[in-house]
Amino acid sequence: QVQLVESGGGLVQVGGSLRLSCAASGRTFSSFAMGWFRQTPGKEREFVAAIGWTGDLSYYEDSVKDRFTIYRNKAKNAVYLQTNRLQSADPAIYYCPEAAGAWKAKNAATCDFWGRGRQVAVSS
Repeated sequence: QVQLVESGGGLVQVGGSLRLSCAASGRTFSSFAMGWFRQTPGKEREFVAAIGWTGDLSYYEDSVKDRFTIYRNKAKNAVYLQTNRLQSADPAIYYCPEAAGAWKAKNAATCDFWGRGRQVAVSS
């Protein structure tokens, strides 16, 4: 059974930064791609970022690619999302899924396992 547990998040002012973490357990973490998605009430879960199993390949949604960074630490079985210059459009619950490849980690339908999410809020 794969378990993904997000941590971090919280409340920050516009322009501020937060780091989200996702700890994985249950199988060989380093063999799978990881992603970050976000969701606000009444909307579909939205792709944010994805990273391949080697850590060399990453993808970003256009609105975050100059502000967010996804990276992973295989020794800690963890993936992170560093969010910088947070904007009023960024608040959401952020989820960490696992997928068979980086390309699949860009699509919620092709992700295999999900964490329970962490709230990110931005105050003006």
